[in-house]
Amino acid sequence: MSEVILRTVGLKKHFGGVQAVDGVDLEVPRGEFRAIIGPNGAGKTTLFNVITGDLRCDGGRVYFNGHDISRLPPHEISRYGISRTFQITSIFRRLSVLENVQTALLTHRRRHYDLLTPARPLFREEALALLARVGLEQEAARPSGVLSHGDQRRLELAIALASRPQLLMLDEPTAGMAPRERREIMELVARIGEEEGLTLLFTEHDMDIVFRVATRITVLHQGQVIAEGTPEEVRANAEVQRIYLGEHG
Repeated sequence: MSEVILRTVGLKKHFGGVQAVDGVDLEVPRGEFRAIIGPNGAGKTTLFNVITGDLRCDGGRVYFNGHDISRLPPHEISRYGISRTFQITSIFRRLSVLENVQTALLTHRRRHYDLLTPARPLFREEALALLARVGLEQEAARPSGVLSHGDQRRLELAIALASRPQLLMLDEPTAGMAPRERREIMELVARIGEEEGLTLLFTEHDMDIVFRVATRITVLHQGQVIAEGTPEEVRANAEVQRIYLGEHG
């Protein structure tokens, strides 16, 4: 059995009287492509935010490579080897495509406080190499705000890869994309994941994408895990069909 890279134990997060994450136990082996699915309001994004330190959990623990990261701020969790993208595109729209990736590299290498060194030449070649990985090398000089939505998602992926993560977390990576763009971006993510030996944890509403990319699926409903298994096992699960997939009979 593969080594577990991410583990949550009894993880909880509430907002007033709403238990958004309600005792989630999760184990993700190294190298796995794990999808987290569930209807709107199931707690998927909240779970991601608690794991990455963007929200403080109300109970339970998060372990990464055996280290308890439950109470760490996001920048420290990132340095352990976790990187993520968000549902809403998060880029510096006035910076060029290249400068966005350079900024991520500067931050990861802790050079963003070095006021005596001009930043523009720093990590230029490494940033260009990352852009080439995601197919944006020809867009390097363009302001990132003018990119298509799909290319902005590619840029986000390059930014996430700049920290050389072991675990890459993608929150609705295909949101707002046309079907063809969805397939292309997830094929790119899967290819990079395999080439880099990454562990992927992603949320996604497009079930075709989920069943094509995920090696294992966890299903959330009202903040709780209601099913987990291979794509075939989840597809055949009667409770999942009733609650999420909308199939009856």
